[in-house]
Amino acid sequence: MKRRELEAYLSEFLQVDRYKDYAPNGLQVEGREQISTIVTGVTACQALIEEAIALNADALLVHHGFFWKSEPAVLVGMKQRRIKALLTHDINLLGYHLPLDGHAELGNNACLGRQLALENIQMVEHIPQNLLWRGELTQPLTGAQFSRYIAKKLGREPLHLAADRAVIKSVAWCTGGAQDYIDEAYALGVDAFISGEASERTFHSAVEQGVHYYAAGHHATERYGIAALGEHLAAKFGLLHHFVDIDNPV
Repeated sequence: MKRRELEAYLSEFLQVDRYKDYAPNGLQVEGREQISTIVTGVTACQALIEEAIALNADALLVHHGFFWKSEPAVLVGMKQRRIKALLTHDINLLGYHLPLDGHAELGNNACLGRQLALENIQMVEHIPQNLLWRGELTQPLTGAQFSRYIAKKLGREPLHLAADRAVIKSVAWCTGGAQDYIDEAYALGVDAFISGEASERTFHSAVEQGVHYYAAGHHATERYGIAALGEHLAAKFGLLHHFVDIDNPV
């Protein structure tokens, strides 16, 4: 398919125009016009770019791309090497940040809920951009049991800030760096909240509001949406798709 066709489809499918984001969503580095092989991954790091080159990718689709609001605009050092590699090998880079978090079917939050096999999964309607979700465990678990369950499902031991609640039945979550939604989770009345990262202040919010908190890893909570998006594109357009998971303990 043509590059412009892929970008137009993703823009509509992910409802890019609905989101106010910290980086451009869509085509970030232009490569060849014809696309038949795509590689997906969480972050456009050098290791992922090298894998895309080795796999003869025409396009690299990521959740964390380039040109963030607070980053320097100059192309030097690490940023220059990454972009030089893409341009040298004529590979398109497309990045989708918040639109991939909030998508109702293939978004990171929807996919994380399914990965954890939660029931009654739904987005919290009053939170902008579909970023906070909630659901229920199939059976109540203690805080320690749920921690072990998360580790099994995500392949990574979470940081668990325990609360006094004896068991957990209801859960809210937002993938990535969304630790401050713990206060919204408390307002929902859930027993536990999951995000990717924790801040110093998260400990006090969890303890004082009595909500079990789990920092399950920024990377670990956000690798499912981009992989699902790649599979969707492969099935719909007959593209060859490779999901490459570059391990990241953060």
